[in-house]
Amino acid sequence: MRTPGEVKETLQIRGLSIAEWARENGFSPKQVYQVLNAKHKPTRGKSHQITVKLGLKDGIIEPDFTFEKIKETL
Repeated sequence: MRTPGEVKETLQIRGLSIAEWARENGFSPKQVYQVLNAKHKPTRGKSHQITVKLGLKDGIIEPDFTFEKIKETL
């Protein structure tokens, strides 16, 4: 996993702004800034998706999640 500082450094090395990364990945730049600056707890929804995609935490992003799928795996 990465730290917010490492993510910012990686984006800078690649020549991408945080806003560009956000738009390219379907997120609001404001939400990405909030996650990187720890102003929004990334527990679910978009903030969870952002932190997982940036490598800030482990997690799963399932666009078509339903509880029936959980029952099938139990």
